[in-house]
Amino acid sequence: MKRPTNNRIYQILQNSILNHLLFWTIAYFILVNIFSNSNNILPVDRIYTLIFMVTLALPVYLNLQYLIPRFLRTEKYFTFLPGFFLVLSIGVTFNYFLFSHLIDYILSGYYFISYYTLWDLAKFFLAFLISSTLLKLSKEWFQLLKTQKEISELEKEKTAIELKALRSQVNPHFLFNTLNVLYTLALERAHETPEVIIKLSDLLRYVIYDSNKDSIPLSTELEQINNYISLQNYRTENSAKVSLDKQIKEDIHIPPMLLIPLVENSYKHGIKGGLDNTFINIKVSADKHHLGFEIENNLPETKENQDGDHGVGLANIQNRLSLLYPDKHIFQISQNEHTFKVSLKLSHED
Repeated sequence: MKRPTNNRIYQILQNSILNHLLFWTIAYFILVNIFSNSNNILPVDRIYTLIFMVTLALPVYLNLQYLIPRFLRTEKYFTFLPGFFLVLSIGVTFNYFLFSHLIDYILSGYYFISYYTLWDLAKFFLAFLISSTLLKLSKEWFQLLKTQKEISELEKEKTAIELKALRSQVNPHFLFNTLNVLYTLALERAHETPEVIIKLSDLLRYVIYDSNKDSIPLSTELEQINNYISLQNYRTENSAKVSLDKQIKEDIHIPPMLLIPLVENSYKHGIKGGLDNTFINIKVSADKHHLGFEIENNLPETKENQDGDHGVGLANIQNRLSLLYPDKHIFQISQNEHTFKVSLKLSHED
């Protein structure tokens, strides 16, 4: 026989009718044993207990259905407390009056009296009111936890989908620009083509396989940046001055394809148009808790190339950072007449 799943058990526990039946069934067995004067529970004890429970139900449900939703949930505590003691008084008074004056008219075949003083009755009613209130709040607390868990899972799924979409934008865009280098060399029938193919295959392997991972060592990303720079050197014929300054105290882990698009962006928008003295300066620093990345390149002289549009790469990285490092990153873009600069700082736990 199969055991019910956790969801099925949770649904049973959240069933209001079952919860109320269970509460009053337990209450009945407790009270009937308290009210019985002997080891044997007589029919009169059962009838007395059932009538007593009716008087208990009145303040309990006034509290559950009116006071808690209207005042306790809305944090109107100074209104809730007087109301709580008011329904307590109503219940105690009704019970005392019922068993002292009305019960003989309702059940004339039995001899009922009020066994308890008003103070004793108040303790009974107070116990039921407090216990039912705590059960109600605990049930709502479990519901809140379940809702928060579901929201958290939905947010994680949404983030994963958004990240996947962002990666799908970066990878083809990056590969397209890289393949242009191979195309140029193939047209020229350059002898470096086989070497370029090897470097490109390493980049392809990285883009296809490593980019699907949650994180990779920083050294892996820097290795592929070196490969990318080498490939671009064939296109620019080493006319551009490219420097890569690394100050790595610890090989931390970062999301894949986080830094390479910044390098690609500098090549695409900085080193073109036959401009002399082109440059790209890259600085990378990392320790156990921080990553710093800074890249600066010259801007083309023609205005048509200075329109501020630097491709999907920068917007993509900004979106990824917002998802992966909320409130733990600084991403700054600065530009003047001659240079374009991007700075990235991350705080993380490796």
